[in-house]
Amino acid sequence: MKKHTGDSYDQLAEKYADDQENKPWSTYFERPGILNFLPDLAHKDVLDAGCGPGFYTRYMVDQGAHVTAFDLNPFFVEHTKQRTEQRATIYQANLAEPLTFAADSSFDFIVCILVLHYLKDWQPTLAEFNRVLRPGGRLIFSTHHPFTDLEFAPNDDYFATTLIEDEWKIGKMRFYRRPLSQISQDLLQTGFIIEEIAEPQPIKPPDHVTFNSYERSLKKPMRLLVRAQKTTTGR
Repeated sequence: MKKHTGDSYDQLAEKYADDQENKPWSTYFERPGILNFLPDLAHKDVLDAGCGPGFYTRYMVDQGAHVTAFDLNPFFVEHTKQRTEQRATIYQANLAEPLTFAADSSFDFIVCILVLHYLKDWQPTLAEFNRVLRPGGRLIFSTHHPFTDLEFAPNDDYFATTLIEDEWKIGKMRFYRRPLSQISQDLLQTGFIIEEIAEPQPIKPPDHVTFNSYERSLKKPMRLLVRAQKTTTGR
């Protein structure tokens, strides 16, 4: 059984990277919400898990963090290397497999932006995150909001973990949605306690910018942001 749907990007990575750069969704919703949620990372050892095309990797390096990043997709890996001008350590690695490049207790923070929903089972990955975090370290992640993604679910069952296929501008993507209670349990079972949950709203774009999803994302929860602290070594 496949452990993830990350191969959705196999033929779409370059299109995705280009599409994300300046589109209103990224500029006025996605990025402001995440950047506002990130703590001060200066001089911290940070793992960017599933770095994609590297926007947040570069941002964190620019903020003075010592960043290690990885992604499954080779295009994203090379794109992130170029974007960070070799100021970060970048690997090609599978989020669903053990992080063999990282020793125990290596990082103060793990940042995982819009990646976990490609995994059917979160617990093995969260257990690895726990292993490589230092005592008291934090995991910060974003994912699709389970309430909003329910409208795409084939069975209309909020409490099920469901594979969803969605047609994006760049092509068909596949990912999993799960209820908030499952997210909470997965964190608890792997030694984390939730510190904060956020449901970001967009910032208002300038009048000359057309942001078709502004009203929708202002009134419906589109993203879930979570900060969790490592408290034990898991169960």
